[in-house]
Amino acid sequence: MSADLTKLTLKDALDGLDRKAFSSRELTDAFLAAIDAANPALNAYVVVTANKARAMADAADARRAKGEARPLDGAPLGIKDLFCTEGVRSTACSAVLGNFTPTYESTVTARLFGDGAVMLGKLNMDEFAMGSSNETSAFGPVVSPWRRGNDVAKLTPGGSSGGSAAAVAADLCLGATATDTGGSIRQPAAFTGTVGIKPTYGRCSRWGIVAFASSLDQAGPIAKTVEDSAILLRSMAGHDPKDSTSLPLETPDFAKACGRSVKGLRIGIPKEYRVDGMPAEIEALWRQGMAWLKDAGCEIVDISLPHTKYALPAYYIVAPAEASSNLARYDGMRFGARADGRDLTETYEKSRAQGFGREVQRRILIGTYVLSAGYYDAYYLRAQKVRQRIAQDFRDAYEKVDAILTPTAPSAAFGLGEKSGDPVQMYLNDIFTVTANLAGLPGISLPAALDSAGLPLGLQVIGRALDEETVFAVAGAVEKAAGYTAKPARWW
Repeated sequence: MSADLTKLTLKDALDGLDRKAFSSRELTDAFLAAIDAANPALNAYVVVTANKARAMADAADARRAKGEARPLDGAPLGIKDLFCTEGVRSTACSAVLGNFTPTYESTVTARLFGDGAVMLGKLNMDEFAMGSSNETSAFGPVVSPWRRGNDVAKLTPGGSSGGSAAAVAADLCLGATATDTGGSIRQPAAFTGTVGIKPTYGRCSRWGIVAFASSLDQAGPIAKTVEDSAILLRSMAGHDPKDSTSLPLETPDFAKACGRSVKGLRIGIPKEYRVDGMPAEIEALWRQGMAWLKDAGCEIVDISLPHTKYALPAYYIVAPAEASSNLARYDGMRFGARADGRDLTETYEKSRAQGFGREVQRRILIGTYVLSAGYYDAYYLRAQKVRQRIAQDFRDAYEKVDAILTPTAPSAAFGLGEKSGDPVQMYLNDIFTVTANLAGLPGISLPAALDSAGLPLGLQVIGRALDEETVFAVAGAVEKAAGYTAKPARWW
């Protein structure tokens, strides 16, 4: 019974709790047992909060017994280590934060826990969310639960939200929080056969989330189905006066949009997303996605997003620039790990050299360079102008179409160590996802097929700003047509 409980979707688990088919304590214990069995092999969790989870589950059961159930009451979730959690170590998987334990709760997790969610623990991630393979974590890489056929090579679950994606795919939680700065929700979702949505910039509060690039970062969920992601997003979203970029808007009931008819919608297909070297299987899946939506009553429209080719260069100027500014506070003085030095300058130097990993150091150096005197106009200012052109491309496109369909990633999951020695190859993983961040638009990735090696492939739907409902409707139509049910074969 307990193993079966972990296989439930969030919606089915909440329905079962409502029917009293099982208790939140039983559900939570099932997930804790699954984590104990799997985590030594997968390394998805960096902290397991078993006692806290059981106490939260018991409180949820007590509320249900009184008829006071909340929207997520008793649902066990995993929390990405980028979210500050009161009384629980939160390090952004970086050595520079040592054993930092916040005395406050991030707004997003506070909303989830306020709606009754249970915290199973903190999930592994790329250090400071900088990476596409979860290999930059100070706690070691996450291993995907998926394998290429009978090959025992360890695969990446994607990044930076690799722990979130792996935990959901391996049934180690009902859903997980994640963040997306250039594709860090959608690419891991595509690699692991899960669903991940990056909402419109400002839809979820960034307060209490460790900052990477403040104008790009956005929180969102990774879940097992489109409907599950919609349920989680409704609890995560909402205006927060503590975050100046948070939008003062009512949060729609996103789950209601998931089964909505898409008949008559115009779906844009950007010609610039057909890139050299893209596997034939991904091109074929994209065409299949178009066919599914056409069968559902959509009109397929060819569009152009002419500045797409400049998106990656612009992103890898803007994001490191903001990161170098945000990470200046980690100096070994106020909090986190401190290295001993002969004087203040040497203490700063040693603390940062020992505390930051190679990829974070690389991005800080790039960011500092593009913001330096003499280079600011040539790089950072120009990248911001390109960013505006990219946003305008989307605005022009949405005068003709209602949503855009693309592949999520240019490949299926690759092996750990296969690309980590070549930063440029690693950065190319974000080629289909960074545009939505630069333009602040909602984008969802959902699994739609397996490749010839038996690995998941994802399709992405990008919508207008604040039109997550259409994104969920289109994604729901694709999900229904694809009939994707594949799960990784248990080997751990």
